Amino acid sequence: VLVASFDLLLGYTGIVSFAHTMFFGIGAYGVAIAATRMGAGWDAVIVGVLCALAVSLVLALAVGLFSLRVRAIFFAMITLAVASAFQTLASQLSDFTGGEDGLTFKLPELISPSFEFSEEPFLGVSLDGRLLCYYLLFVMAVVLVLALLRIVNSPFGRVLQAIRENEFRAEAIGYRVVVFRTLSAVLSALFATLAGAMLAIWLRYNGPDTSLSFEIMVDVLLIVVIGGMGTIYGAAIGAVLFVVAQSYLQDLLRLGSEAASGLPWLSAVLSPDRWLLWLGVLFVLSVYYFPTGIVGKLRSRSAK
Repeated sequence: VLVASFDLLLGYTGIVSFAHTMFFGIGAYGVAIAATRMGAGWDAVIVGVLCALAVSLVLALAVGLFSLRVRAIFFAMITLAVASAFQTLASQLSDFTGGEDGLTFKLPELISPSFEFSEEPFLGVSLDGRLLCYYLLFVMAVVLVLALLRIVNSPFGRVLQAIRENEFRAEAIGYRVVVFRTLSAVLSALFATLAGAMLAIWLRYNGPDTSLSFEIMVDVLLIVVIGGMGTIYGAAIGAVLFVVAQSYLQDLLRLGSEAASGLPWLSAVLSPDRWLLWLGVLFVLSVYYFPTGIVGKLRSRSAK
């Protein structure tokens, strides 16, 4: 959901923003702070999500209206500065955000691991609150991605694509470019906020490194490029490939290192400790062979 919301901003409008994780963090902190102050109830979750959406709406409007009139590189630098300032603020306000330690909180018992619907497992799976929480978040993620698809395939989405291709021509035929770009930034921020709230609900914890880290922003950029900018489908495909690579690349390298034990130099190169190196190599190769992303490559082949 986070990557798809960023694709609405970058892939469909051509806006490069480094403040996207700020809205992601606002959603996570909204739920965390509300649950910490109000207790483990549904009212805390609802209030946290609504307050986070309101804060993101105001910030997105402010950043959009003040910054979208400048050139792309200056807008990117402004959003980077705002995101860095927000991360520092979250780390310093210990009484409110938990500082560097973050906030650990409880949620309603119905979606907690301690709540069991049945003592007997079903097909080897425990029927507890954790399972219910997973499927609730899964359904919500699907709904949000479908909503983004509906937005980009609407007349509003077509105008965004026209602005991305040639904003001067779009303005010449009567579209208020600043208005559409600001609306795109606001919608993208709101979806990112909901993604952050979902992360906090799943982890029952939030801290600066969990939702505001610049590494998350880099990962989002990579996933968008790998999956294909301006597709939304590419966000889902790229996210799956990224998570699979992160989760299983070390295991594959371990098998390769053991198989190449007769060649010490090859075994050392394939060491699981170097998984980040190989992950970078895979990203470089994917960008080289799929410059328009996986979905873009598939679309071009189907067109041929």
